[in-house]
Amino acid sequence: MRSLRNFFLYKCLFALTFWNCVSLSVENELFTSVSNEDGSDKKIKSLPLLYTNSHQSKPNFDWVLIQNTTESLSLSEITNDNVKKLIALLSNFRQGSTLQNLTLTNVSVDWNGLIDTFQTVWHSSIEYFNLNDVRQLSYIRSYDFDYSGTSMKAVTMKKVLITDLYFSQNDLYKIFADMNIAALTITESEMIHMLCPSSDSPFRYLNFLNNDLTDLLFQKCDKLIQLETLILQRNKFESLSKVSFMTSHMKSLKYLDISSNLLSHDGGDVQCQWAESLTELDLSSNQLMDAVFECLPVNIKKLNLQNNHITSVPKGMAELKSLKELNLASNSLADLPGCSGFTSLEFLNVEMNSILTPSADFFQSCPRVRELQAGHNPFKCSCELQDFIRLERQSGGKLFGWPAAYVCEYPEDLQGTQLKDFHLTELACNTVLLLVTALLLTLVLVAVVAFLCIYLDVPWYVRMTWQWTQTKRRAWHSRPEEQETILQFHAFISYSERDSLWVKNELIPNLEKGEGCVQLCQHERNFVPGKSIVENIINCIEKSYKSIFVLSPNFVQSEWCHYELYFAHHKLFSENSNSLILILLEPIPPYIIPARYHKLKALMAKRTYLEWPKERSKRPLFWANLRAAISINLLMADRKRCGETD
Repeated sequence: MRSLRNFFLYKCLFALTFWNCVSLSVENELFTSVSNEDGSDKKIKSLPLLYTNSHQSKPNFDWVLIQNTTESLSLSEITNDNVKKLIALLSNFRQGSTLQNLTLTNVSVDWNGLIDTFQTVWHSSIEYFNLNDVRQLSYIRSYDFDYSGTSMKAVTMKKVLITDLYFSQNDLYKIFADMNIAALTITESEMIHMLCPSSDSPFRYLNFLNNDLTDLLFQKCDKLIQLETLILQRNKFESLSKVSFMTSHMKSLKYLDISSNLLSHDGGDVQCQWAESLTELDLSSNQLMDAVFECLPVNIKKLNLQNNHITSVPKGMAELKSLKELNLASNSLADLPGCSGFTSLEFLNVEMNSILTPSADFFQSCPRVRELQAGHNPFKCSCELQDFIRLERQSGGKLFGWPAAYVCEYPEDLQGTQLKDFHLTELACNTVLLLVTALLLTLVLVAVVAFLCIYLDVPWYVRMTWQWTQTKRRAWHSRPEEQETILQFHAFISYSERDSLWVKNELIPNLEKGEGCVQLCQHERNFVPGKSIVENIINCIEKSYKSIFVLSPNFVQSEWCHYELYFAHHKLFSENSNSLILILLEPIPPYIIPARYHKLKALMAKRTYLEWPKERSKRPLFWANLRAAISINLLMADRKRCGETD
């Protein structure tokens, strides 16, 4: 259909009608087009544009037919000034004419002009009547419209503006409600109501897109028994249950689009009753929540719930056994819904929800699903997501939009990574395997620690440390006024009882009786009776400047020698002093040194020790070195010099 910018003046119907043509003259030529049934356009050149004589200063255009083979005609700028000429033109298209499609654009007429145009078209050959940008100026009143003998099939009205403020709505809506046609469309017209037809209506298609209709529409209306398609998108419906009751009398209704409204459903005791014939329902862009699943047609096959406030699909909902296609995109779902209520589901759309880790058992619970659209969700790339990724590989391409639409959102270091590129080890994701591995490692660690404790005699060292601490504490409480220990001996001697003869016959006489005035602490003469052996050992070591250890195979076999070495070594590190003197009386094979003598091994490896010479000629040097090692002036109140009083 082409828009003719001017209204054509034709006073003569070639071979059809005869009009009085007074003083006609050809003033111009017009290039226009008409449409045929096959959709092609024919150019008609040199159609005469005729002017009539007029008392006006410039030509006045009248309406005339283009030709009687026209199938589609489009005219614009219809006003009260030329509407009668339009009606005169249309009256020539009686039934049997080839004109089937008429489009009028920018129509500004009063009620009589509009109704007369409709009435003329109604009894013409026109089957499809379209009006765009209609301004009805005033004077709406009741009209007895004659619907009989029409060829009309569909009326479409877009952007209709009623300027009359005071009129009966019934006078207006009754004209359209009782039309005996198959399809009626009234869109973008701020329409607030529509009457129920007076009798059983032949309407099969109604489209009231983008108006102001409310829940009052078609309530208790039982005349739309042939209606199959109803479009109520972008209106002001609020109650889903009232919408359901509106459809309950529409016995043939198959498709209902009520998207982009204000629909909500509270559930509970609110009942719903839908047309049993309804198989396709569009409820997108409303305010519906989880309770919507309590108010759905039982025979629905295709359901659109996109862009609502749904967080989950309730498990106790009534079964929709016929549902094959479900759109839940742009909601607030946290997981993929199961198919316990949708046993025939084949297509599911859950894009743009809040799904972090989709359930990996989806295709098991939904065996008939052929396509799942789950992209554009904020996926959390973790172990739980591994199963879903593995599911995609096994699904055989059922995930729509894979891999581009499936991207990690969390954690931040993986943001933007496609799921197909996300991988974690089996150990990191298998909880049982991880626990078993951790348990085994713990057992191994415990075994190693236990072995080292036994090998290094750790319990023994712990016990000795405890005894040292307790002894020091008791000593502090018994002598709180003493801030430091006064040295009373040059050296404490530690030796095995089996080496006592050498100590008594060689060591003590040569140090105490010889040159150098050395005072030694020996357990046999200096241990205080009544105190424990450990306490005596600690006291003697603390009161001695040096500790002399007589090392031999016998020494490493003595438990008490081990104690003495430990406490002396403890003093070495706690006081940061150089108080140990090692005398190797006899060579000690490394294999006979117990594991707990690791400190002794360390000391012998790092410190210089004096070795007792077998040759007598070397012994004077040995004693001189030993005296030099322990040489110190002791401050004692009762000082003795080699057994003599100073």
